[in-house]
Amino acid sequence: MRAGVSVEVAADEAALAALESDWWDLWRRAPGATAFQSPAWLVPWWRRFRPGELHAIAVRDAGRLVGLAPFYIEDGALGRRILPIGISLSDYLDVLLDPAFADEAGQAIVSHWEDRCESWDGWDLEELPPQASALRLPCPAGCREALSAQSACPVLTLCGDPDGLAGSIPKRKLRKLRMAQNRTERRGGGETIRVAAEQASDFLDELFRLHDARWRSRGEAGVLADDTVRGFHRDAIGGLFAAGLLRLRLLWIHGQVAGAYYGFHHQDRAYAYLGGFDPAFEFESPGTILVGHAIAEALEEGAREFHFLRGREPYKYEWGAEDRWNRRRSFRRADVGC
Repeated sequence: MRAGVSVEVAADEAALAALESDWWDLWRRAPGATAFQSPAWLVPWWRRFRPGELHAIAVRDAGRLVGLAPFYIEDGALGRRILPIGISLSDYLDVLLDPAFADEAGQAIVSHWEDRCESWDGWDLEELPPQASALRLPCPAGCREALSAQSACPVLTLCGDPDGLAGSIPKRKLRKLRMAQNRTERRGGGETIRVAAEQASDFLDELFRLHDARWRSRGEAGVLADDTVRGFHRDAIGGLFAAGLLRLRLLWIHGQVAGAYYGFHHQDRAYAYLGGFDPAFEFESPGTILVGHAIAEALEEGAREFHFLRGREPYKYEWGAEDRWNRRRSFRRADVGC
């Protein structure tokens, strides 16, 4: 560990929010970072859910933030577990490490928990993508480690060639996309519009309405039925917009909102997070039109990958996506007495 490396803990919301400026700087230096590790996502998550005792570890070198591990301790039926902030709603989770200090910062995080082994029984690192920094953390002394596959996250590799979509998605899906566009024209015409920051609240209203309508048609509630989840998205959307991460789109067909798309873009990767469409327009396949539009825009912005995120829904593979697996890495104290 370098001489200047030190550790501090953010134990309440104010302390977590106070890290925001340094947090963004570190986030931009971390090559595998996604919107799900940003303060725009995780600070609102903590504000809304607060499921345990906040314990976000900040590692600094000569005052500069070089590592951040935002966790909390849950005391429940499975004992006292260290869990990541953002769990459940975040498709990718990880710690943030400056590449120039990855070993030192990672060891500092682990050493911090080793020194406080009496406060926890297990440490669960959830939904780690293949490149996650947390996969390279050393196992804490006195612990047993388990590593397992957790969630499939289909990814479409994009080909930045003159053919655009034709060079990236299967021909059969391209035909279905064109068929959906033709049906929309026969219905009265369609238009996919970009949602501006000042329209974000209205967009969420439409997304919640469409998402509810779609899931009610299946006799289910859907992930946006919970008021706390809706409040989280309302809290998060402003910061995500300000960081340039959001890609919000509405599809209008014959003067009505038929579909909504909620995605992210960072560096050379695009992410399809949520969507909804009006069952009254099912024949026109608004979901297909919106995803096709999102992939085309991602190509124009230089994306090399389009992430469909967690879940093995058949439609993702129709676009040509292939599975990548998130993993769960768990540590359990071998000796309760440390």
